[in-house]
Amino acid sequence: MKHARYYVPEIETMSADAIHAMQMKKLREQLIYLSNRSPFHQDMFVAAAMNPDDVSSLDDLAKLPFTEKSDLRKSQEICPPLGRHAAVDMIDVVRVHASSGTTGTPSYVGITQFDKKRWIDCIARSYWAQGLRPDDVFAMGMSIGFFVGGLPLSNVVEEIGATLLPIGTGASDRLIASIQRMRATVLATTPSYANYLAEIACEQMGVETSELGIRHVMVGAEPGGGIPSVRKQIEANWNAKCTEAIGNADVITIHSAECEAQDGCHFMVPDYLLMEIIDPETGVVQSMAAPTVEGEMVFTHLDRQCNPVLRFRSRDQVVVDTTPCSCGRTGPRLRCIGRSDDLLIVRGVNVWPSAIRDVVLGFQPEVSGELRIILDQPGPMVAPPVLIQIETADASPAGNLAERIKQELRAKLIFSAQIELVSPKSLKRTEMKAALIEHRY
Repeated sequence: MKHARYYVPEIETMSADAIHAMQMKKLREQLIYLSNRSPFHQDMFVAAAMNPDDVSSLDDLAKLPFTEKSDLRKSQEICPPLGRHAAVDMIDVVRVHASSGTTGTPSYVGITQFDKKRWIDCIARSYWAQGLRPDDVFAMGMSIGFFVGGLPLSNVVEEIGATLLPIGTGASDRLIASIQRMRATVLATTPSYANYLAEIACEQMGVETSELGIRHVMVGAEPGGGIPSVRKQIEANWNAKCTEAIGNADVITIHSAECEAQDGCHFMVPDYLLMEIIDPETGVVQSMAAPTVEGEMVFTHLDRQCNPVLRFRSRDQVVVDTTPCSCGRTGPRLRCIGRSDDLLIVRGVNVWPSAIRDVVLGFQPEVSGELRIILDQPGPMVAPPVLIQIETADASPAGNLAERIKQELRAKLIFSAQIELVSPKSLKRTEMKAALIEHRY
């Protein structure tokens, strides 16, 4: 069956100049909406001594203050349930989701019928770019509860016309059995759970996931799918292609996704979100004129009714590739390297947990791939040596394994580690986001 290459070609292949003009028009309309409907954002304008008419360029937008996650939580504490930034009456809200709460108290996100339709349209572009088609059988391996992932993604699968298996998490054996019985072709889950499922299937059910017929594993919700060693492990475990998508609970389930080139996640929603890249230390907006830019993503909704955000700091650190892609899509390509909240600074050296995992995975099959970075005091400053527990694949690992890992970490990431090898299966697995850092304070 032949299908179109793009889901919304006029947006996905739009020129940079056309995108800029469209965004400036939509930004002005959204700012007027916020100034009329949201007390939270009215206060932002007052604090900056500005009004919507003062914002006619990206430089003007940068004069407005950032919105932090803590600001949204405080807004909802002051004015429950959806906060001073709700911008609609509760009678207009058709659904409420919550963030996972992995970095604090969950915040709640309401959507109107209009917002729901926009989400479906925007997320469908990403799933289509990744390769989901109407003839696929899609196994949902993410929570379908309050979490912002499961239900919106399920809506999109049905919109595209694929067959949805709304299994969710909580019973790994049932998920494997359903994939097997229903002949699923696509699995959506987190990178860590994709590998955990392969482990469970083999050891508890005698099933090789590489023989189940899954042709495509679509991962997200945590860094990993774009890390070569993690992707290689997933693709080997499932004998399938692995693509990554990026989103944010307070913004939209998916805003960026890989195409068939698997060379970074295209920013797919320039008509829905305005993305800035900032230096996380200074807050200065980085120019997107260079071929490669690194920084933190900051988002402003252009077309949102309930709980819109204005200059929201995602704390997601990305490398942005602005060079042309073979697929013809014009959106810049993103690779998430971690959250700025998780960044460790060891004697002046920036160390990302995802980079540590990448090095450790290079020692497979001697290690399982599971690890924990142990912190006994709040970061980001960490005194060396950094304690790292690494799970071995064998009960009797080679005697010099810990030293070899330590030396490789020093050579590649330029910091000193204390490696503690732990026995196979001793580190807890998770069906949701994998926690690489363990706080013991």
